[in-house]
Amino acid sequence: MKPKYYITTPIYYPSGKWHIGTCYTTVVCDALARFKRMDGYDVFYLTGTDEHGQKIEKYAAQAGTDPKTFVDGVVGELKKLWSKLNVKYDKFIRTTDEEHEKAVQKIFQKLYDQGDIYKSEYEGWYCTPCESFWTKTQLKDGKCPDCGREVQLTKESSYFFRLSKYQDRLIKLIEEDPDFLQPKSRRNEMLNNFLRPGLQDLAVSRTSFKWGVPVPFDDDHVIYVWIDALSNYITALGYGSDNEELFKKYWPADVHMMGKEIVRFHSIIWPAILMALGLPLPKKVYGHGWLMFGNDKMSKSKGNVVDPFILSDRYGVDSLRYYLLREIPFGADGSYTNYSFLARINSDLCNTLGNLLSRTTAMVNQYFGGTLPTEREGTEFDRELEEKINGVADKVRGFVDELQAPEALAAILDVAERANKYIDETTPWLLAKDPDKKARLSNVLYHLLEALRVVGKLLLPFLPDTGNRILSDLGLHDDGTFDGLTFGAVQYGKITKGEALLKRIDINKELVEMEKLAEPKEEKKEEPKVEQKPQNNAPKSHDEGPKPEILIDDFAKVELRVGKILTAEKVEKSKKLLHFTVDTGDRVRSIVSGVAKYFTPEEMVNKEVVVVANLKPATLGGVLSEGMILFAENEEGLATVEPGKPVGGGATVC
Repeated sequence: MKPKYYITTPIYYPSGKWHIGTCYTTVVCDALARFKRMDGYDVFYLTGTDEHGQKIEKYAAQAGTDPKTFVDGVVGELKKLWSKLNVKYDKFIRTTDEEHEKAVQKIFQKLYDQGDIYKSEYEGWYCTPCESFWTKTQLKDGKCPDCGREVQLTKESSYFFRLSKYQDRLIKLIEEDPDFLQPKSRRNEMLNNFLRPGLQDLAVSRTSFKWGVPVPFDDDHVIYVWIDALSNYITALGYGSDNEELFKKYWPADVHMMGKEIVRFHSIIWPAILMALGLPLPKKVYGHGWLMFGNDKMSKSKGNVVDPFILSDRYGVDSLRYYLLREIPFGADGSYTNYSFLARINSDLCNTLGNLLSRTTAMVNQYFGGTLPTEREGTEFDRELEEKINGVADKVRGFVDELQAPEALAAILDVAERANKYIDETTPWLLAKDPDKKARLSNVLYHLLEALRVVGKLLLPFLPDTGNRILSDLGLHDDGTFDGLTFGAVQYGKITKGEALLKRIDINKELVEMEKLAEPKEEKKEEPKVEQKPQNNAPKSHDEGPKPEILIDDFAKVELRVGKILTAEKVEKSKKLLHFTVDTGDRVRSIVSGVAKYFTPEEMVNKEVVVVANLKPATLGGVLSEGMILFAENEEGLATVEPGKPVGGGATVC
């Protein structure tokens, strides 16, 4: 019998404003669900829409229609987006579904009958966009502490859920079960900011609007979002219906995934409701960070985001999926830039993966007409690549279990990087010139095909189109499992030399085009332009004498990170400048340094260097530079400043 795996996203509010930040949670959960399915699990992946409330009434009125017609149209667009991004859910629930509304009324009635819901009068500050009530002390500068918008003083009759009754049980849950709420920062936030200061009972009905599920015994009230929306995780499985087979099979959820702004609802209010219903709690609630644009949370209303439909059409669905899954440090906030998006495509998908596929299939066709002979001659030299191939599946599986999609993808691409290095080490083009080396050449190419096969299969959950394309060029197909992820498991037939996986992007030209695609922004006054000298352009620090003393607070303003150089190239029309793409953990940066006199581009690739990460960006030689690489200089020239041992891009220098 297969183990079950139930994973959910939060249900989305159908405002009609989608951006790539919206896509983040859904794409991550889709990848995790696909991986578990291929790994032998019985998976149920749920997403959907939260369609009731005052905001929807407002949006519908602005659109000149009724709420149901409005949400029907918007939900259709959202489903098109998920289809576009290759998201394969098992169920899409809408809170306007008849089965859901009936089950929610039963839940409300049960909680009322047993005394967990009572009627009283509510007075407090209400934020319409967040659908949240706040006390005066919880407000920040008189505004909503979550979104910073204006709040209104609201007084109305309401039914209340006895949330305070479950305070001690919730504290015990979060303190004693470290797996329940992750990452650790979210646990500390919930305990210190909400639970230990004391919980208040929660208003769970409204009379100021009518677009909602009616309270079954009081027509003047509609059931508020806490019970209506949160209950979707069990009503989608048939809880409260005549058929609860799916509920019995899949509940409790293995993972509730959401952005950090709604962790409070899922880790405090939802468990308390389940406790009151006498139901098991979800095994894990995970609140990931935000996808930021500069210093702002991504928001289409702020005009700081390119539409995901446009990005997918222009650069490919898997390019967008890869960026979301690979670039953002999971659990923390990630910063989107057009440059980092394009640089990831070039460095990982074009240079590492695309080049490996193109070179390997081309050599098999050039040297053996597309079909490898069975005679092969191996050496001890092949073992390192074989070990990489044999070990990667367990490594990726471990990262998926920890919900660490970026690390999982990094481990897969590491095999491709090692295979590219293997090509340079074995020099198959030289082996091809010696008739006595045909068996050795056959073995080298077989190793490359095996690396590609395992990489292609492991990529299928994350980048379905790319994984299938790799397997297709190798004459293979997706069998829906991870069987055979060890070296030597396959004998190949005809190998196809297809088109390039992706075309390399001229980043500087494309950045100009991307600006044209961006949403309109508010006009800002131009700051006076200050000419900036190229960083690292023949430093003269040892000739300038000692610098004035600084305080520790001055030094603390400098953010130093270890960065891994992904690519390096000369800047056109400049004899001094090299252009690097550098992975600094938070993102991939474009950095220009005036060091062409001392280093070749080839010798800088894969070096770990120290980067000033919070230097104001400048344009040098017509190329954007988003930091400074540190070098040491003496009479003999320059040397890179590197860690004493590999620590990975993103490590802090302290």
